[in-house]
Amino acid sequence: MNSDIRTMDLNLLKALDALLDERSVTRAAARLSLTQPAVSGMLTRLRERFADPLFVRTQRGIVPTARALELAGPVKQILNEIEGLLRPPAFDPATADMVLPLAATDYALRAVVVPFLSVLRREAPGIRIAVLPVQDTRLHTQLERGEIDLALVTLDSAAADLHARRLFDERYVCIMRADHPGAVRGRLTLDRFCTLDHALVSYTGGSFEGVTDAALARLGRKRRVALSVTSFLVLPEILRQSDLIAVVPSRLAAHTDGLVQCEPPLDIPGFSKYAAWHERTHHDAGHRWVRERLFGVCEDLPDERVVGAGNARRQRRGAGVKPGGR
Repeated sequence: MNSDIRTMDLNLLKALDALLDERSVTRAAARLSLTQPAVSGMLTRLRERFADPLFVRTQRGIVPTARALELAGPVKQILNEIEGLLRPPAFDPATADMVLPLAATDYALRAVVVPFLSVLRREAPGIRIAVLPVQDTRLHTQLERGEIDLALVTLDSAAADLHARRLFDERYVCIMRADHPGAVRGRLTLDRFCTLDHALVSYTGGSFEGVTDAALARLGRKRRVALSVTSFLVLPEILRQSDLIAVVPSRLAAHTDGLVQCEPPLDIPGFSKYAAWHERTHHDAGHRWVRERLFGVCEDLPDERVVGAGNARRQRRGAGVKPGGR
């Protein structure tokens, strides 16, 4: 009897299970999609392995020995457990209990995470989201180590060996308070745009230049940035309380009561928002479900259009429509 598990052929256990169920070499061979001689050869190896005849021949087929009957239950359990290991795990969002560490800027938090969270609360209330700041220099390491499982970033922040999918394209609009002097006609000329004082969001802090300034420089123009802040979230309140204007992503401007928006008087390149994740979670059933729901939420997000400042004021008076939009 050979008791070394390292030399055990799993196919022999499958053959033993089939023989125990069928009590016939011919039927066991058909069940296993093998020839009868092949199954007979496997039975010979099983007898050597367990040092027991295992089956004896009778006029009605083969009859298991006492040792074979002892093996029947354990063998079937082992095969079922192995099949369970190989079977993709089932994921039930309604009963799932998991934590999703997610890296996002405050812009992505407002534009993506807020609508995404409402879907998760409805369909998978046991999933908890931990929103962490995006750290471009550590993003790959964080994903690799499991510090975060998903990142909402621009493509240039995602390393080439990460999985990534585009969520949507974004553009920029100008926003200001509803009674701002620059909002009278619902549009800004380039000269007026350059003479007004601006607020700018700098995630790294302290910068007074961004994509708008690069676009102006190509035209040989400049603007005056009077305020630099590190968060979009504080910006709406600052604009409501001042004559500053700001150039912001359109999906951020869509949720700013008391502010109006208009098209910038120059072409400012937009950006695309991506979801990025590591191979570590790529095949996990739970993470796959979460990503698919995220993709679906972003596909359903409205394509925010600019409401001119003058039109917004008329709409607000006539129908109670809130001004703003990204």
